[in-house]
Amino acid sequence: MSIWSRIAAALSSLAAGESLSEVFEKLRTPPERSVAFTIAVIALGAKMAKADGQVTRNEVAAFREVFQIPPENEKEAARVFNLARQDVAGFEDYARRIGAMFSAESGVFCDLMDGLFHIAVADGNYHAAEDEFLRRVAEIFGMSEPAFRRVRARFVEDAAQDPYEVLGVDPNASLEEARKAWRALVRETHPDAMTARGLPEEAVKLAEKRLIVVNRAWEEIQEAA
Repeated sequence: MSIWSRIAAALSSLAAGESLSEVFEKLRTPPERSVAFTIAVIALGAKMAKADGQVTRNEVAAFREVFQIPPENEKEAARVFNLARQDVAGFEDYARRIGAMFSAESGVFCDLMDGLFHIAVADGNYHAAEDEFLRRVAEIFGMSEPAFRRVRARFVEDAAQDPYEVLGVDPNASLEEARKAWRALVRETHPDAMTARGLPEEAVKLAEKRLIVVNRAWEEIQEAA
């Protein structure tokens, strides 16, 4: 069964009057983590798309880049987007439910933020309201400020990409300490590791950008040594 068929099944389990946020309570088991991740990015993305006051075609198109949606499954993706956009529950409620679901897997939060940032910058204008939205989501997820800045720097052009900050080490760290941090991030971003975290194929592809930035940071540190 494809992930979109499983998403359709998850949506069909909603009782009359239940909101999309209730789905997260039903997808806590590991086999459904990829479904939960996909719904989480689309749902939070739909909430965020309204943060700057409008939903642009580029932002909608960004969902197609994060998730390669076959024509026959477009209605499932559209339903998730519309349910989230219409849900009276706020984005903080969504973020808390998602945070509880992945609380033991901090690496997933970085993966989720990658997807949300990709959507945020899709229209070429990173709005202050989107920055506030993403910063609050990261806070609810329990991400540290340096971790949030590292993710932000990969997508937002005005964010300085200090190589030591990208690797999460002190500027006075030794070359060996920087090497260890780089290797750890490379392992975390490896497709096998991401698949083991229960992420869909689309999220694994999205992490390629993260790996490029991490490798560039390590190269800069080596060159400056």
